Amino acid sequence: MTLSIEAFLTEKRALVEQALGRLLPPEEKPPSSVHRAMRYTLMLPGKRLRALVLLASGGMLRAPEERLVPAACQVEMVHAASLILDDLPCMDGATLRRGVPANHLVFGEATAILAAFALLNRAYGIGPEEGTGGEWEPQVAARVAGMLAGAVGTEGLIGGQSSDLESTGTPLDFEALEYIHSHKTGSLFIAAAEIGGFLGDAGDREMEALHRYAKNLGLAFQITDDLLDATGSPQTTGKDCGLDQRKTTFVAFAGLEGARRLADELIDASRLALEPLGEKAATLASLAENVRFRVR
Repeated sequence: MTLSIEAFLTEKRALVEQALGRLLPPEEKPPSSVHRAMRYTLMLPGKRLRALVLLASGGMLRAPEERLVPAACQVEMVHAASLILDDLPCMDGATLRRGVPANHLVFGEATAILAAFALLNRAYGIGPEEGTGGEWEPQVAARVAGMLAGAVGTEGLIGGQSSDLESTGTPLDFEALEYIHSHKTGSLFIAAAEIGGFLGDAGDREMEALHRYAKNLGLAFQITDDLLDATGSPQTTGKDCGLDQRKTTFVAFAGLEGARRLADELIDASRLALEPLGEKAATLASLAENVRFRVR
């Protein structure tokens, strides 16, 4: 029986968060300050959207959750590490994340950086563990690690973040803006969808559909983020607003209404990409609609 989207969100978020709590080192274990900082950001209530995309992608191919959940946790750890680094004064200089002070304001910049690297390291350690007595064969762990590395590296998140920092205060055309955010934001969405597909033994046609879905969804997510930065408040978004004033955002480029139309077009395109997959992709389509109407 297919879960309603509300039941899917509730059940799968709880599943991922339970697994994350189990996979992290205990706070009391030395170095306790780093372990506390890791948990602080990773375990804050969040959308878990990237993990949900992975679970939905693999789930539609009937991959068992025992194979999917460790990978979903890997993606969440990588994402949390990127948030800690993104909030640092040398990056975006944010003070709020998910409604609470940013990691570096609580634990100090040095510990925050160590926590981010520890989360990345822990994420890559999960795969080998699953390959020795878990649900993954060693070659599966290696392949997932490679997909994550590609999403994080200079061809992915790091490349997009670097371009974003270098372009601060500089007008950008749409091509440059799309490059930044298809890498900085979109790469981890694509990795989540493709890892789910890989763990579900997706064929070429299914993997291509998942790639196009996630690429469009990642860009749509970034545009809705820009819209919330321009129109929201810390009380509703849980983040600092107005931090992007010195950058060319989709809102700065196209205006509020233009950015809303573009987000809608990208979400429509992400849903259209799923058509070859039929009804089994209904949950992925519903996740795209959640992005269309997100308020935080």
